[in-house]
Amino acid sequence: MNNESRLIDRFRARFGHAPSVVVRAPGRVNLLGEHTDYNEGFVLPVAVDRAAWVAASPLPDRAARVVALDMGDEATFPLDPVPPRQGDWADYPRGVAWALGERFGPLSGMEAVLTSDVPVGAGLSSSAAVEVAFAWTWKTLSGLTVDRTELALLCQRAENEYVGVRCGIMDQMASVWGQEGHAILLDCRTLEVERVPIPPGVAVVVADTLVRRELAASEYNRRRQECEEAVRILSQFLPGIRALRDVSPQDLDRWGHHLPPVLQKRARHVVHSNARVLQAVAAFRAGDLEAVGAAMKRSHISLRDDYEVSSPELDCLAEAAWEVPGCWGARLTGAGFGGCIVALVAEAAVDDLTRHLERVYQARFGRRPPVLVCRASDGARTVV
Repeated sequence: MNNESRLIDRFRARFGHAPSVVVRAPGRVNLLGEHTDYNEGFVLPVAVDRAAWVAASPLPDRAARVVALDMGDEATFPLDPVPPRQGDWADYPRGVAWALGERFGPLSGMEAVLTSDVPVGAGLSSSAAVEVAFAWTWKTLSGLTVDRTELALLCQRAENEYVGVRCGIMDQMASVWGQEGHAILLDCRTLEVERVPIPPGVAVVVADTLVRRELAASEYNRRRQECEEAVRILSQFLPGIRALRDVSPQDLDRWGHHLPPVLQKRARHVVHSNARVLQAVAAFRAGDLEAVGAAMKRSHISLRDDYEVSSPELDCLAEAAWEVPGCWGARLTGAGFGGCIVALVAEAAVDDLTRHLERVYQARFGRRPPVLVCRASDGARTVV
């Protein structure tokens, strides 16, 4: 039974009638540009064929009743006003309701059932998928006039200001703007989106370390603060800059010595990552997958050594992937500290890559990493 049918059946069993709407919003895997989004830079994500699904119907009262199938839990909360953050899974729909309500006024009441096959904490943006799925559902039930980009921005606001994670805009934009067979070049300052075709015969493979991390816990926010401090210092020598996006590699070579050593490393990663994204897009368009893969490998080394967000498990999987013929490149994806690597692989080499990753990881860490072969997917949409 597919997610749509299962969701409709469970909704009917819980609420006694069929849902009015079923919505799907995908997770994402980021090929290049890690930690550049909140620095107003460039990213190259792919919306994947793992998604959050919401089945819902309107309610006459200003309340939401949400059943989380995967957690065996329910939450009921008012919409006018939305209560403060509770510190549980339902903060995501609550936060979306708060952000939409701030923008549009009180929303339609809703009874809903949620399920997701995006792994939680693996770096595939399960939280953004849930946020976008609920935002799209309320957009439909409340008849809101809101475009995809504004919807993504409202979901980001929910995560930043309600949930308390200072994420950039990439995850939500990838979830709303994904297109089958394409990566997405996103300018995180202008929010311009450019679709980048992924050549035939190329697989995007995600391998999970099974090490989980909580972004809100501290390190992600600390890296963001370090980047902001680097900008503050560099602005004394580069007047007018407002983010590391505005600093070129040449600027950093000239003025970077004014930064403390840790901030030098953080800035170096972000500045060169922006350049790598644009180089990789040109390489994709030229069909030069070797160049794309080389950029991915350099990205992992930078995330490991300069941004210091890798881990022994992530390094093990990335380095093992580099050894496999037919794998152009691999790197950690997501915020780091655990989660997944992403590899760009010839379809014919996927089985070899999977076996090698499982063998190497089992030998070192005593467990097999789940390996997902992902397909570039369309963004958020109404299914029913």
